[in-house]
Amino acid sequence: MVSLIQSVRYKAKGFRSAEDFLKSRQLLNIACLILDVRMPSMGGFELQRRLAAGDYRIPIIFITAYDSDDVHIQAFQAGAAGLLCKPFS
Repeated sequence: MVSLIQSVRYKAKGFRSAEDFLKSRQLLNIACLILDVRMPSMGGFELQRRLAAGDYRIPIIFITAYDSDDVHIQAFQAGAAGLLCKPFS
């Protein structure tokens, strides 16, 4: 994902986990997050809730391999800027 985004000349940085992102001090430098709905330990929706609770208003595009009406509803109720279902190109 990072290489794909960089290939169109955007800056991108990947993190091994949501916790690593939160520890990184990158919160003020982020223009947009791309989060998987299901990640080890803390999923994308939980990270979004934590960011909102901390008053961080970062646009988020969720990605998922588990396409369902519930996932769409949850993503957009959480304020998602978009939702992509895997596989995508």
